Order: sequence, then C-alpha cells, then structure tokens
Amino acid sequence: MEKAMDYLGIDLLCATDSLRHGHFPAKDCLFPLLTNLLSYFLVAASMTVKLPQIMKIVDKKSVRGLSVTAFELEVVGYTISLAYCLHKKLPFSSFGELAFLLVQALILMGCIYHYSKPLSVSTWVRAVVYFALTPALFAGKIDGFVFEALYASKHLIFLSARVPQIWKNFGSKSTGQLSFLTCLMNLGGSMARVFTSVQVNAPFSMVVGVVLAVFTNGIIMSQILLYWRRGEGKQVNDKKLS
Repeated sequence: MEKAMDYLGIDLLCATDSLRHGHFPAKDCLFPLLTNLLSYFLVAASMTVKLPQIMKIVDKKSVRGLSVTAFELEVVGYTISLAYCLHKKLPFSSFGELAFLLVQALILMGCIYHYSKPLSVSTWVRAVVYFALTPALFAGKIDGFVFEALYASKHLIFLSARVPQIWKNFGSKSTGQLSFLTCLMNLGGSMARVFTSVQVNAPFSMVVGVVLAVFTNGIIMSQILLYWRRGEGKQVNDKKLS
C-alpha cells in the first residue's frame, strides 16, 4: 500500500506517524497530502462527469436548449490542454481528468450531432478540421510558440464555451436538456481545482482560469435551479387552474 502511495506521489508517513503519536498532522504535511488525494479523486470522478448529460440526451432524443457551439469549444479546450500537458510531461494527477473528459466530450458531441440532423456544411467543416489537426497537436509537431499561445488561450476558450450556453439559457428562460448532475460535478470539480492549484503554486493564469470556471459554472447552476423552480411553480399553478 505504501509503495503504491509513494509511486503516486502521496506521502502518508508524515500523517500516520503524527497520528500514531497522538498528534494531529502538521500543516506542511496535511495540505500537500490533501492536495494529492483530492487531485486523484478529481481524476477518478471525471470518468463519469458527462455521462448524465449523454444519458439524458439519448433518453430524451433531444438537444433542446443546448448550445452546439459551447460543446464544440469545450472539446477544443480539452484537446489543447491535454496535448500540452502530455507534451510537457506533467504529473498525471495534475491533468488526468482531461483525458477522460475529452473522451466523454467527443461522445457527447456525437450525440448532439446525431440529434441535430440535418447538420450544416459549416458543422461538417469544423469536425473535419478538428480531426485533421488533432493528431499533429498530440504529436507536438507544431511550432513551440504556437503551442504556448494555444495553451495560453485555453482559459478564453473555456470561458467562450460557457458564455453561449449561459446566453441561450437566459434567452429561452430554460436550461432545456442540460443535465443537473453534470453541471453540478463541473462546478464541484472547478472549485476543488482552485484549492489544488493554490496549494501547488500553479501559475497565476491557471488560478485565474479555474476561478473563471467556478464563476461560469456557478452561473449555469444558478440558472438550472432558478428555471427549475419557475417550471415547478408553473406546473403547480396549471394543476390548480385545471
């Protein structure tokens, strides 16, 4: 067990030794331990984040209220982030969830395209361009400066991925087929990443990015709760009138 923890970069000895002697673990021992454990928990939890959304679309056979552009930008953001982290050979605990999120995001896009037929020519063009450029991106066969610029723009991409959905929700006063569970896990994951990013002294731009993720995911969650309560109230009133 200890060897497995050491391999994952998780040091349990400082905590267990303190507890064995009847002392609460010191701050410089506890916080790094919590950060590592939380990071791996996020990686594990990411395996199911988008499944509720996928299942809801398939069950309802509808993408009503979903912004196609928002989900496409999300795929682009995950792709750039994962390719960059792999290229820089960062520890798996700091980016592992990106791999699972990207796979689920691609499956989700397939479902959205399937239930959005007929697809426009521009949609087909975007899909072809994505699959044509992605292999080169993962192989790192692009200019280093361009790679850095793409990674620096990922926060703007993720922000842009949320804004169309927020605006569509606001315009229609409904969140359509958005999954409550998926949005809740997105919010929880981004909040947890604020903590882990601060603890590992992540670059300021990364901290800003996760804070923006908390803000935009929080808006979407508040919209879901607001419009759900309005819809529930409307159903009660309709029953009274009938």
